[in-house]
Amino acid sequence: MFKTELHCHSSDISDCARVDADCIIKKYTEAGYSSLVLANHFNTFTLNRWGAKSWEEFVRMYVGAYEKLKEKASGKLNILLGMELRFDMNVNDYLVFGVSEEFLLNNPGILTMNPESFHKLCKENGLLFIQAHPFRNSMTVVRPDCLDGIEVFNGHKGHDSRNDIARIWAEKFNLIMTSGTDFHYDYAPANAGIITDEEITSMEQLIGILKSSSYTLIQD
Repeated sequence: MFKTELHCHSSDISDCARVDADCIIKKYTEAGYSSLVLANHFNTFTLNRWGAKSWEEFVRMYVGAYEKLKEKASGKLNILLGMELRFDMNVNDYLVFGVSEEFLLNNPGILTMNPESFHKLCKENGLLFIQAHPFRNSMTVVRPDCLDGIEVFNGHKGHDSRNDIARIWAEKFNLIMTSGTDFHYDYAPANAGIITDEEITSMEQLIGILKSSSYTLIQD
């Protein structure tokens, strides 16, 4: 049995995170995880916060944080590149599985898109589009047909994500269900993700598993 975290942030990019690569590796290896999706914040605030002078520079910085963690975690954890995307239209957050540096460089207008148009782009490129913590305060409900799934368990202790409502919503509309720690702080427990029979070593493999529902949610 193998454990995979689907929602982790690092201080290299996510301004609200207080954990660096070494902390992340220590936390998740000690907790028995084999794989981890680094889903740093990807939005206009983050772009401005790090002073990127161009879209290309921002993408390089963003992917660089993933490459740093992957290099440090070599032989200890499988690190996959994810994204927590926020469009300029509101404060909703979305986990995107399957992004690559090439995809980001080729789509400089994604922050001005909306769930419907971005979901179409995801389908054209084999990505999964999951709304993170959809029932927190200030979140806006999104039409189910504009999503592949929703995060039904978010482990962040600083927010009421109303995980019970998220699960009911996912079941009602037959959406993919995910679980993530939403890891930001070293004192937070590694308490979420999925359990699979096989070790997840690639994003393509993870997407296939999520689509097939051949996993168990971790909901501590």
